[in-house]
Amino acid sequence: QVQLVESGGGLVQAGGSLRLSCAASGSIFSIDAMGWYRQAPGKQRELVAVIRSGGSTNYADSVKGRFTISRDNAKNTVYLQMNSLKPEDTAVYYCNAQIRRTKWSGAYDYWGQGTQVTVSS
Repeated sequence: QVQLVESGGGLVQAGGSLRLSCAASGSIFSIDAMGWYRQAPGKQRELVAVIRSGGSTNYADSVKGRFTISRDNAKNTVYLQMNSLKPEDTAVYYCNAQIRRTKWSGAYDYWGQGTQVTVSS
């Protein structure tokens, strides 16, 4: 069994900062990419940022220069530092990880339960 547990969401004023964390636990051999997605009401889920096992990153254009993704491989944890938050960043943020449970298995997607981020104007 594998679990992803997120924390760090909340309510913040525009211009403020939040830091999201997501810890993976359970039967894990290795983790490939880890990322953050978000879904606003009435919209499709979208990729916010991803970090690969080697450390390379990609960001949505809308968050470049404001958000920073990082990971601690020893703790199987991924972080999202969000600065200069805008009301349009309001959404449920979901953690994703591509996890191999054994040396010989493929990498499968696992998701966290989601954490609400609300940015007031």
